[in-house]
Amino acid sequence: MSIEIRVPPLPESVADATLIQWHRQPGEAVKRDENLADLETDKVVLELPAPADGVLSEVLVQAGEVVESEQLLARLEPGTAATEPASPSAEPPTSPSEPRPQSRDEALKGLSPAVRRLVVQHHLDPTAIQGSGKGGRITKADVQRHLEGGRETAPAETAGTAPQAAPSPAPPPSSEATRQVEEEGGERREKMSRVRARIAERLLLSQRETATLTTFNEIDMQAVLTLRSRYREAFEERHEVRLGLMSFFVKACVEALHRYPIVNASIEGDEIVWHDRYDIGIAVSAPQGLVVPVLRDADRLTMAEIEAGIRNFARRAREKSLALEELRGGTFSITNGGVFGSLLSTPILNPPQSAILGMHKIQERPVAVDGEVTIRPVMYVALSYDHRLIDGRDAVQFLVTVKEILEDPARLLLQV
Repeated sequence: MSIEIRVPPLPESVADATLIQWHRQPGEAVKRDENLADLETDKVVLELPAPADGVLSEVLVQAGEVVESEQLLARLEPGTAATEPASPSAEPPTSPSEPRPQSRDEALKGLSPAVRRLVVQHHLDPTAIQGSGKGGRITKADVQRHLEGGRETAPAETAGTAPQAAPSPAPPPSSEATRQVEEEGGERREKMSRVRARIAERLLLSQRETATLTTFNEIDMQAVLTLRSRYREAFEERHEVRLGLMSFFVKACVEALHRYPIVNASIEGDEIVWHDRYDIGIAVSAPQGLVVPVLRDADRLTMAEIEAGIRNFARRAREKSLALEELRGGTFSITNGGVFGSLLSTPILNPPQSAILGMHKIQERPVAVDGEVTIRPVMYVALSYDHRLIDGRDAVQFLVTVKEILEDPARLLLQV
């Protein structure tokens, strides 16, 4: 009896998804938990695992089509998937002295999901990439090295182009059904991904439906940098995670949210929703755009747990493996433009949250300390907030609290 393969249940906030690419075709053998297809929602890319060993007998939805929660996508005939059936047009096996060259599609199937996505994204031929992993397996580092040596892209054909004598490049994968690219006259047009379109929609919504105001301050980072330098090696040795700046900022913001709970609240209709939890969204960069996974109960986390959580988010954002649940329900957000060199900016609110803290680049500047001019590492910080809910006094005092804690980290221990 065949097994039905359906779209996994989607959260209420996600109406549908786009089937980007099938990794197996009808008649091909699959193994349990192998990724059969990629589904892109307006937040993340989901993988569709095989429920059992068997053969994919029927595909009902093609790449590029929009699908809904629980929709039937394909059917699987359960059984042993030891080998894949040979294609009728397959070439006869070669002798041991003449190994059969591996095709691009065959090479793609042997890659891990994360590496496969990177190869597909850049239109690379995996057979041209030298693998450094076990048994010659291609790793993400191998792909990055290959990209640094020159990116392979398939030039788009325009009307009237004469066929060339040289072999044509490998065709783009089926996922490009939703990424149609047109090149003409030195311009390139590419359809927005669902994630990019959703980001654009939410940014416009934020600016249109909130009364956003931003307040600024500067922080002398000398105390934090000294503390970090003094205990970095011991911290990393004990907790096996790097001691960064974000854990200091998360702890400082949580303390400030304790003191000014209105900054942690949100508006719902004509009601104020007060949150007794401290779920902090951390903006991280992903191939499809900026995403904001949430550190749950940040007030209960140690600095090591915060650093490990953020590192995990960053890694899985690059691999497009964040779960939808990890992107929902934050009460306050932090974004760090300083990692890209930003000196000052006004962050945009992440609705329904009412405030977001922007961190920036640390620069040495002359400042007055005890009546004398000295050089200190200084960071500008910005707090954008919804003025419908948060008064300027609360916003300014919140940011001053963050500043005071970071300039004297002992305040975190003493809670003063």
